[in-house]
Amino acid sequence: MLRDTTAIATSTPPDRLPDARAVAVILREVAARIVLPRFRNLAAGDIAHKKRNPRDLVTIADIEAEKALEDRLGSLVPGSVFVGEEATETRPDVLGLLAGGDPVWLLDPVDGTSNFAEGHACFAVIVGFCVGGEVKAGFILDPLSDAVVWAVAGQGAWLEPRAEQEPRQVTVVHDRPLSTMHGSLPGRAAERLASSLRASGQAPPPVATRYGSVGREYMDLATGVLDFASYARLKPWDHAAGVLIHKEAGGYSALRSSGSPYRPAPCIVEDTVLLAPDPATWRTLHTLLG
Repeated sequence: MLRDTTAIATSTPPDRLPDARAVAVILREVAARIVLPRFRNLAAGDIAHKKRNPRDLVTIADIEAEKALEDRLGSLVPGSVFVGEEATETRPDVLGLLAGGDPVWLLDPVDGTSNFAEGHACFAVIVGFCVGGEVKAGFILDPLSDAVVWAVAGQGAWLEPRAEQEPRQVTVVHDRPLSTMHGSLPGRAAERLASSLRASGQAPPPVATRYGSVGREYMDLATGVLDFASYARLKPWDHAAGVLIHKEAGGYSALRSSGSPYRPAPCIVEDTVLLAPDPATWRTLHTLLG
């Protein structure tokens, strides 16, 4: 199904909502200029461990791409501010901007940094856009394939496979038996799900090994490659865009502790979000996962 998304992206006042096609152009240009030239081309000094969490890597591509995204995206929405993964590492108070009244861009300039640094072809650029604590738009780019998935609240989810191709609307796959679904779960959760299903005489569904890039998983959730997933310790730059895209593609998600929708907060949310094609499947998975 093809539709003119220019009208879609500009149907609300431009000072409150960015033009979706313009954001896609910026993501591609920043990735082409800063990220891709360094893929499998990083010097030893281009990679470091983060001080607050030494298990996490940061590269020169993360830092420079985040700055470039700020420089380019700010002009699309006057008065907007930025909460970037790398800026938050050195200035945690930046997260407080999500509690303010200004439109907020959430930036993950290289999602899947470990993959990127190790030369594995699975990483993404994630951008979310929030107003008043609500996610209004989300964008995920796979720089290597040039594919962008985006959504604007209330206007569906869209895939633009390459810059020169027309976008098409995407949806999750409904009415599929759980045993035929594909999912992404952490190891222990995958084991619990398989054990619960076997105990009831059912075959467990295939569960994917984590990609190492939540952005790439959200792209597959929106396009039906993956059917369900769960994520814990929710950082807003990782999940705000993807949860909206999944919702606009017809999916259902909620926090496991309360059953309420995920919302980005001025902190890391210590909870688990579970995503499924529909509420019934969500409840089944929630029960089986214990």
